[in-house]
Amino acid sequence: EGALSSNAVVLENVKETVKECILVLLVENISGLSEDDGDFSVEMIPELHAAVVTFTGNTDTGEFAKKLNQNHRARQQNITARCLELTKSIRAENIPPNTPSDYITIYFENKRNGGAQVVDVQQLPDEDAAIITFSDHKGNA
Repeated sequence: EGALSSNAVVLENVKETVKECILVLLVENISGLSEDDGDFSVEMIPELHAAVVTFTGNTDTGEFAKKLNQNHRARQQNITARCLELTKSIRAENIPPNTPSDYITIYFENKRNGGAQVVDVQQLPDEDAAIITFSDHKGNA
């Protein structure tokens, strides 16, 4: 099946001083798409000095990452891009203490919450979190 790519690109080396609006403009300039039109969204992850750009359409994320890595402004800021690979697991946070793993499984198998088949739930009670693994990568999109 080869390497599966998602509709998301991670921007790395994003300094704390870089505001989200600057990244939005950079993505718009490189992609020709518009955040206002719902073509993509940007989520800042300051603790990792990163941001995730999620595209809603059939954007070639590999081509976008390549263009961003060659972009003068991005290079000036030392920002690099790479495609986020698809995964079968997600981390769910803010799970109330003593939540049964059966409840977590049924929650994520509910059609309103993705409707994907859960194959494993690993609870992290010290972190009020859990790692949920699905039968295939489409469940956590």
